[in-house]
Amino acid sequence: MEIPTYEELLDAGAHFGHMKSKWNPKMAEYIFMERRGIHIVDLNRTNECLEQACRAVKQMARSGKKIMFVATKKQARSIVADAARSVGMPFVTERWLGGMMTNFSTIRRSIKKMNNIDQMLQDGSLTSVTKKERLTLTRERDKLEKVLGGIANINRLPAAIFIVDTVHEHIALAESHKLGVKTLAIVDTNADPTQVDFPIPANDDASKSIALITKAITDAIREGLEERQKAKDSNPEPKDKDAASAEKKAESA
Repeated sequence: MEIPTYEELLDAGAHFGHMKSKWNPKMAEYIFMERRGIHIVDLNRTNECLEQACRAVKQMARSGKKIMFVATKKQARSIVADAARSVGMPFVTERWLGGMMTNFSTIRRSIKKMNNIDQMLQDGSLTSVTKKERLTLTRERDKLEKVLGGIANINRLPAAIFIVDTVHEHIALAESHKLGVKTLAIVDTNADPTQVDFPIPANDDASKSIALITKAITDAIREGLEERQKAKDSNPEPKDKDAASAEKKAESA
């Protein structure tokens, strides 16, 4: 499991915090110094916290659990969406709908509706509808895909949620707390790290900083998934009785 070095974090600008006037006093232990009115994050702590977060997500992935990625800030959307897709994890990068986790059953109905429209558009069952009705359904499907496409394949709540900027994603953070979902997040100097199970102190505005930290989290998840697959391959599930009986009869025949 490769964790970004101090130099890599420095090159990515992960050490730049917010103005001193916007700081959260609870971030004091992660701040190295103040320079020209701007707080500088202690990258040694960043490295240490990132390693802890990576170990946690690796273990979750190895256990078959899902980690949801959340980043609706413009500079983080494509980075986080691509990273989540690469390891088959759910993600939200357009807009966090209130109740996305606390009212998961309703969200699941919307996802089912989107999938049904998708199916109808593909199998040709809409041949009898007018062009206007078809266009309306297509637009509705696109709208649902934009907001819910990243979570279309999950059937249960995630075990953990990885957030870029807890101040911006405060609703997602609050819902995670309410449901007892583990939280990992990039926390800048204006955030409260005590609200996160695995805080990663770093610049949450610079795309290079976001990309570097997100890649470390993604690589850890990938390692966990690979170890899970290796464990499955070395310990295949026992065949059920009917299959074993049929195989035995075939061999004797």
